[in-house]
Amino acid sequence: MKIRIANLRSHLDEEPAKLRAKAARRIGLHPNQVADCRVVREAIDARKKTEVRIVSTVELTLKPGVKVDPAIWQKDPQVTLPEAEASEAVTTAQPDGDRWQRGERPLRHRPVVIGAGPCGYFAALQLAEAGLRPILLERGGDVERRAQDVGRFWHDGTLDPESNVQFGEGGAGTFSDGKLTTRTHDRRIRRVMDWLIDAGAPVEIAIQARPHVGTDRLRKVVAGWRKKLLALGGEIFFGARVEALLLEPLVEAEAKVAAGTDDVDFVRDRRVVGVRLPSGVTLDGRAPGGELAADVVVLAIGHSARDTVKALYAQEVPMEAKSMAIGVRIEHPQAWIDRAQYGEAAGHPRLGVADYQLHSKLKEAERTVFSFCMCPGGQVVAAASEKGGVVTNGMSSYARATGVANSALVVSVTPEDFPTPDPLGGMAFQRECEQKAFQLGGGNYQAPAQRIDDFLADRKGDLADTVVEPTYRPGVTAANLRDCLPKAIGDGIAAGIADFGRKISGYHNDNIVMTGVETRTSSPWRIPRDATLQSPAIAGLYPAGEGAGYAGGIVSAAVDGLRVAEAIIGTYRKLPEEG
Repeated sequence: MKIRIANLRSHLDEEPAKLRAKAARRIGLHPNQVADCRVVREAIDARKKTEVRIVSTVELTLKPGVKVDPAIWQKDPQVTLPEAEASEAVTTAQPDGDRWQRGERPLRHRPVVIGAGPCGYFAALQLAEAGLRPILLERGGDVERRAQDVGRFWHDGTLDPESNVQFGEGGAGTFSDGKLTTRTHDRRIRRVMDWLIDAGAPVEIAIQARPHVGTDRLRKVVAGWRKKLLALGGEIFFGARVEALLLEPLVEAEAKVAAGTDDVDFVRDRRVVGVRLPSGVTLDGRAPGGELAADVVVLAIGHSARDTVKALYAQEVPMEAKSMAIGVRIEHPQAWIDRAQYGEAAGHPRLGVADYQLHSKLKEAERTVFSFCMCPGGQVVAAASEKGGVVTNGMSSYARATGVANSALVVSVTPEDFPTPDPLGGMAFQRECEQKAFQLGGGNYQAPAQRIDDFLADRKGDLADTVVEPTYRPGVTAANLRDCLPKAIGDGIAAGIADFGRKISGYHNDNIVMTGVETRTSSPWRIPRDATLQSPAIAGLYPAGEGAGYAGGIVSAAVDGLRVAEAIIGTYRKLPEEG
């Protein structure tokens, strides 16, 4: 018998082995009656800086014959039976042993997945595991080449628009802190964690409340996904930017079949029949003339594929503008953040480095200012994907050992702020800020940077005596960041600095440096889908992940990829074996 017990609190110096006895006593047993004690969740409670605690959830395996009074878990919500929890299985097993509940619609061609970020990769992996042999198309390079291209850009400002922090195998998250936190509580998260660990992620991510992989380890994980996909019969092609969808009309009778119903008013009047690649691109001879046939296309393009979104908009793929956030990156000594969060316990080996999450409502402006993608022990990185623009992001290695904490400090933006009301308005809004930052930085991909006191005084100032040296490469130039931000955003950042300074000691120190601009917090467009997870206008087109407006991080994107793959598997028959 197994029993799960939550909210077991321990002192920092308490031996982890004592958890067995503590958990046993919680359910009225002696430790000798327990065969095994496994930690399944671990978090830090630092609400009281003088009493920082480790909070654990454990799973006890009881020795044969040992019984526990059912009243214990009936009365204590912290005690549960793992066997009674909802099954993680996706669908009902089939009589032939196939665990998938498959649909009946035939597939003429292998599914195509566009984009090899977490969403696209996990969709492709799930499809491959179900025997559908997907073809994964990635506009950028593999992760090994991509690391070289990004390193060159950071060193001397040589930007490859097709292989950079935004584009390439692994997606934008590959050059980040590799955070695995998410607000969702989807059953698929367990599978995401398992597949991450199988590909080389640290095993402790399975139990940490705020897990992260780090950019160094995440690059190895991404290569592991590739290996798994190929082993399952899928394929991946790099340098394969999709220029357009191949579409054809869908008559009413076909639309009813595509929707799986005879009793709706149909909006879906086209279907996808393939994708078009740049002239001259062929995929092992299967895509002559740059065209690849497909009945099913998963659109997992990420939040920065502006050219692709523009092309889709021209093809009248339904999309709409959505809110986002923009701002700057702010850097602090990591020791300051540790002390602010953990008090005298800062530096304890069981705690590691601290992070933070801050937000504040700007009532007068009806906006929110908040921290985003906080990277402990990391660095600010150049993340441009278009020539003539500066974009910042944050990144940490697994060790988080640079001694510098950085975070985005951003202000919410709504479609009402965009220069045009169409779905591409947010793209233009982002681009204007990025191009202004490029000019302020000197026109060579150096970024504009500024001390807090100068920002608050609305003056250029200089970068003398900053508490930490700006970590952005290829370098920074002293400038007034307000000159590349709309006034409402600059004022919102100033208000946030004041409020956050009351929450974290030293946050608003005059000599703290900020670097701009941070614009890629999320896509400023959404590509709608209906209950079948297809586009409401185009049969066979499955918008997914961050680039479609349905995710916001590595885990949520991966989960959405799995969700879309399950919808496809539940609609179509298994492909016949090749040969």
